[in-house]
Amino acid sequence: MRPHRAPTTTGSNHSRSDFNKYPNSSLRFPSMTRARKRTKKPGSILLSRHRNLRGDGSSVVASRVLSNTSSLSSKVGRALIRNHHTLQKRLSQALSKNDTETANSIRAEIEADGGIERYQQASVCGQGNQRGGDSSKILIGWLREVIQSSTNKKVTNKRLRLLEVGALRPDNACSRSNLFDVTRIDLNSRDPSIEAQDFMDRPIPTADSEKFDIISLSLVLNYVSLPTARGEMLERTTEFLRHTLLEGDQEEGPSRVTESFPSLFLVLPAPCITNSRYLDEERLEGMMGSLGYQLARRKLSAKLIYQLWHHIGKARSSGRQREFSRKGEVNPGRARNNFAILFR
Repeated sequence: MRPHRAPTTTGSNHSRSDFNKYPNSSLRFPSMTRARKRTKKPGSILLSRHRNLRGDGSSVVASRVLSNTSSLSSKVGRALIRNHHTLQKRLSQALSKNDTETANSIRAEIEADGGIERYQQASVCGQGNQRGGDSSKILIGWLREVIQSSTNKKVTNKRLRLLEVGALRPDNACSRSNLFDVTRIDLNSRDPSIEAQDFMDRPIPTADSEKFDIISLSLVLNYVSLPTARGEMLERTTEFLRHTLLEGDQEEGPSRVTESFPSLFLVLPAPCITNSRYLDEERLEGMMGSLGYQLARRKLSAKLIYQLWHHIGKARSSGRQREFSRKGEVNPGRARNNFAILFR
């Protein structure tokens, strides 16, 4: 767009007396006759969450969120996420030392950066197809392959119970697949269909009907600040999985379906495993094995590592878990990060 050029009187048909006679006339300022284009201020995400509700109670916030986050470049989004994780880690350390003054200072810094709302905006933006896509697509691909391998229609038509921890949006690949009855929870719900809840505070179910065939921890474990808290979260997942055979599967005996469920879908930033001083795939497999998990599927990309863990039974000996109660250097080097998972 070319810059607006101020009008001049050179070559004009109007005399100087005309301008002096009508000082406020459009003859003096012709550009004032043009209507100014009014710009609409962007609405608040928090407000739009309440305004954009359909009659059935569902929300159209997902499209609104995408439009508000599309302005974030991938570089800015990654910086926001990294900084938020760093601040959360410092906050946990301050709280563990009962350093109230430092904790309050860090909380103020988190809020100044936009808090968890801004963090979630960057995360939702990262789920866009143009930014690498929805991680649950990997899970859907794996499960379709497993379920379709069964010739038993009672199994293939059975909807699996899925607990999605850290759910950001209700319209991801899992929700659209028709494979699941989904229960969604997150610390800071962005949609009426997502329950605001901390997984560590969720009551442990007693009946199989309340348990799940699969739990999704996609980019959740790395959000937890302390290594021991990450270990506690992994241990707790075993309490929510049901081991009853899927209806109809027992008629054919063991199959790829029964050998895949119940399971845990775990997604982490690749550097948490590939560039950590204290954790690699071998150590993680040993830790998961001590909880009764067995690695079923794995995919490593440039940015993320996806794993599907089949829970085969109760945890092994407590002595095995004690082996992972302290840090052990597995990848020496100055350029390594300090991501770790520990059991108490």
